[in-house]
Amino acid sequence: MNKFLSLLFCVAYGYNALAQQKFTISGYITDAQTNETLIGAYINNATRLIGTTSNNYGFYSITLPAGKIKVAFSYVGYKSQYREIELSEDLKMDLALHTENVVEEVSVVATKANERLTSTQVGKIDLPIAIIKRIPALLGETDIIKTLQLLPGVQSGSEGSTGLYVRGGAPDQNLILLDGVPVYNANHLFGFFSVFNSDATKSVQFFKGGFPARFGGKLSSVVDVRMNEGDEKAYHGNISLGLISSRIHLEGPIVKERTSFSFSTRRTYLDLLTLPLMKSRDDGSSFGYYFYDLNAKINHRFSDRSRLFLSVYSGKDNLSAIATSDVPTGEGRRLENVKTYLNWGNTTMALRWNYVFNNKLFSNTTITYSKYNFNIESNNKFELPDLNQLNIDNYVFGSGIKDLGCKIDFDFFPSPDHSIKFGSNYIYHNFKPGVKTVQSNSADNSGIYKTFGDESIFAHDFSVYGEDDVTITPRLKANAGLRASVFNVQNTSYCSLEPRLSVNYLAGHNLSFKAAYSRMKQYIHLLTNSNLSLPTDLWVPVTNKIKPMTAGQVAISAVYRIATGLDLTVEGYYKK
Repeated sequence: MNKFLSLLFCVAYGYNALAQQKFTISGYITDAQTNETLIGAYINNATRLIGTTSNNYGFYSITLPAGKIKVAFSYVGYKSQYREIELSEDLKMDLALHTENVVEEVSVVATKANERLTSTQVGKIDLPIAIIKRIPALLGETDIIKTLQLLPGVQSGSEGSTGLYVRGGAPDQNLILLDGVPVYNANHLFGFFSVFNSDATKSVQFFKGGFPARFGGKLSSVVDVRMNEGDEKAYHGNISLGLISSRIHLEGPIVKERTSFSFSTRRTYLDLLTLPLMKSRDDGSSFGYYFYDLNAKINHRFSDRSRLFLSVYSGKDNLSAIATSDVPTGEGRRLENVKTYLNWGNTTMALRWNYVFNNKLFSNTTITYSKYNFNIESNNKFELPDLNQLNIDNYVFGSGIKDLGCKIDFDFFPSPDHSIKFGSNYIYHNFKPGVKTVQSNSADNSGIYKTFGDESIFAHDFSVYGEDDVTITPRLKANAGLRASVFNVQNTSYCSLEPRLSVNYLAGHNLSFKAAYSRMKQYIHLLTNSNLSLPTDLWVPVTNKIKPMTAGQVAISAVYRIATGLDLTVEGYYKK
């Protein structure tokens, strides 16, 4: 009898020990048709309030108790999938989701609402590009920034401006990232369109409060745009003809299911459409404007653990005006020829390497390059041929900013109750606040040539951060983080500590309350001389006399999920 009880005790103890064990499931979430990774896909235990989301590179890791479990995988616009697993060891599970029709979208929205209930993030909005393309567009051009201006708490400012005014902040207080690279001017056509081509875009994440510690340098909001990686299975593309522009998009495998590319380009033909109206047949005067942009990305998979990405963006606006005249005067004929050129544009580049050390540690190393500049050039020619007099005046003004940086980010999942992110970032800035060149020549070869403000300003920007999304109790979760930054310019260093804290309390099955505090520093400012987001505005750093801007923000929200699966969110913000 005693031996039987001992055996029964051992079996019960062993079963209990197994039940207390926890194992990790990790892998990538992809699109079943193209094999592209899905950002922000939701993975959760269908029987418990334990869940996580895939990161910006489609990787996820979730630790669950041993035994028979049911795991749900979902993403907006895709069919949810469920897997019943007998979990007795760490498991690698890559999953491909299929798109679904409109009728079944309600169930996906319900799952995303569950994520909003349980997430600690306040003020974060995920905008898949499929949803953005459904929104009515100006002149047939789908635009990401214009879509963001429709959200609560966001204003567009004056007409013809893509600047975002988030919770009363200025346009230069928004951190705009394209594949993790800062974009300093997001305007095309004097603000009517942004630089983001919807054909080349995969997802958009918008943070308007409660910023995680991994973001810094700006005070009001973060716009994180990610480009398409390319279809690894088949070639396809599209050609779009619009009222003012045309677009071409191509993507496909270079090496099937290992290397892929994505290429998109867009150009307006306003200069061609308006040519009959803008060009004078009598004196040769003309006016022209067009913009173009190009997105390209290559993705290579070395193994299930290692991936390499190279993404490039280049865009430019060109404006030209030519005025000529032949006017009789008392001294004879007066010939005038005035040519004015204005152009501005961005170039960004990112070389990124993802590496999975194990099912709990993911790393991303990136080398970045960003350049923005604009130039104004005016050439004025005045001639009195009867008096043999000629005068030529040239005026050139240029400004810009150039960045070269590197950063490394880690995602660490030590246990079901902790999701840790940490990393560091360094950027070398080269500012050219304004360079003027004036040249004047006359018939007797006398003249002047002067250059003003050609001195560049160099700055070093370094930051480290750490944040932990921790489950304190089944109903209480928090995201606690700290960011430390150092900005060195003109032999002066500014240091700051920026605490971040978000708390979520699940009051009921359909109701949660959230609160967040963020403190931010901004070291780069935009000098503007008008209410329009014109490209003539100047980006300048802090100096040894001008201090950085500081803001503290408190955000609160309540999320209530109604019966249909949709959620009602009430938010409030205070920033000083």
